[in-house]
Amino acid sequence: MTHPSVHELTASPEDARQRLDMVLVRHLPALSRSKIQSLVKAGRVLLNGKPARSSEEIHEGDLLRIEEEAPKPLAGAHPENIPLSILHEDGDLIVVNKPAGMVVHLGAGHEDGTLVNALLHHAGSLSTGSEEHRPGIVHRLDKETSGCIVVAKNDRVHAALASAFAERRVKKTYLAIVRGLPRHRRGTIDQPVGRHPVHRQRMTIRKPPSGRDAVTDYEVLASREGWSLVACMPRTGRTHQIRVHLTHLGHPIAGDPFYGRREHFARHLLHAWRLEFEHPSTGELLRLEAPIPADFDLVPPPPPKAG
Repeated sequence: MTHPSVHELTASPEDARQRLDMVLVRHLPALSRSKIQSLVKAGRVLLNGKPARSSEEIHEGDLLRIEEEAPKPLAGAHPENIPLSILHEDGDLIVVNKPAGMVVHLGAGHEDGTLVNALLHHAGSLSTGSEEHRPGIVHRLDKETSGCIVVAKNDRVHAALASAFAERRVKKTYLAIVRGLPRHRRGTIDQPVGRHPVHRQRMTIRKPPSGRDAVTDYEVLASREGWSLVACMPRTGRTHQIRVHLTHLGHPIAGDPFYGRREHFARHLLHAWRLEFEHPSTGELLRLEAPIPADFDLVPPPPPKAG
């Protein structure tokens, strides 16, 4: 049986004279402001033992109790016959070219049609994963991001791949089309990334401890008519890292409604182009590349150099 999560807080001097909902947003970054407001309306937020209002003013020493609803457990993923573009497969792992628009694993509002559903049909079984609804999934890509994603078939390989990602032994190269031409053809963006203090679905540049270290190397490959094709090599793996860093550079990704503008684009133009890592079982260096999607014709890459 799943029980509700309970949070108990004592208001600090910094919380004094602030609205209750804003205090909770600061102390409970995992909860969105809309989620907090819904909990207040449901009477699940108590201020000094009594149901609170979002607009109430907090005083130092006030006691806050927040009780989240027990989450509804997701059913285990089921196989679905969905076509896959396989870049590499062996007895231990699969590397897939994920199409833009496909969600990686089950979650609220996405109980079928995911990459996991397709992989279960294709492979039969995957690693246990960190959660029942995420078998095989070692790392993730946003729904709109296309390209390389590696999936484990067994728990031993899953653990080895997870360690490789955590220890930064996996080399990743993304392609992005951005607005404008960066001032420097190549460089490094070293700015910590954390959750936005108000817009909880977004990330932003934040100083520690709210922000975690994030480093992205980049190189401009081509430009045309006010747009540039940029290769991004993230050294860390923070949520939305490349999207936030390119926006910080002054060149948001085309079609990104979170950090730029959607305009006429069907999605944000970010593609996990290349993936390079050592095979956990054989020690072989795997270099995988996902073909550049058709919607990247806005700024085609230069032809390979002869020789």
